[in-house]
Amino acid sequence: MRKVILAGNWKMYKTQGEAAEFLMEFGSQIDDAPETREVVLCVPFTDLDIVNKSLHGSRIRLGAQNVHWENCGAFTGEISANMLTEMGVRYAIVGHSERRQYFGETDETVNLRLKAAQRGGLIPILCVGETKQQRDAGAAEKTIFAQMDLGLQGIDLDRLVIAYEPIWAIGTGETCEASEANRIVGLIRSRLTNRNVTIQYGGSVKPSNIDEIMAQPEIDGVLVGGASLEASDFARIVNYK
Repeated sequence: MRKVILAGNWKMYKTQGEAAEFLMEFGSQIDDAPETREVVLCVPFTDLDIVNKSLHGSRIRLGAQNVHWENCGAFTGEISANMLTEMGVRYAIVGHSERRQYFGETDETVNLRLKAAQRGGLIPILCVGETKQQRDAGAAEKTIFAQMDLGLQGIDLDRLVIAYEPIWAIGTGETCEASEANRIVGLIRSRLTNRNVTIQYGGSVKPSNIDEIMAQPEIDGVLVGGASLEASDFARIVNYK
């Protein structure tokens, strides 16, 4: 049975005070959402503690935006899986396109981070997707399959979420057509030995298109950027119809 997971990625937004304010408004707005929908907030490292304390007794799960491949060491600015689990973190985004683009993440380091997350008891959310140039060149599928083939070596598919995020649709306002996103997600699933892996769509997801996205048979959830920063917007996404 595939689990529906609706995750918000706050990226580098929200101070602790802003995070607390968001949670006060957001929690009450999702009370009526079906219990089968898992809600995850992937927040900046500085917000993890206050969000964790605010979530006790809540249906919301806590996520991080990255995790290092070692348990400890001389890796300035990095955070390990055991540091995250100690703070109540359940999920961790790995291989987001912004990490690949701005911070030199490769399929090999993504694989190391995925393994470390699972060793530490986290469920990683693996991001895959193509650029506009790759799509225009007819290489979208080839790009995604290569990311999967290298990234998923030695990974337990029973403890994994995959997010298909076409890079050209992230933060641009340009959304991949729901039917096309469904097609790509179906292709991703066809290459997995475990067909019950939750596969999300991400890329300019917003209240106005969530119903159509979640009506697609292959899509099991969404990874939301900008629209997860406003409590009412993300609540509407969680409460999709």
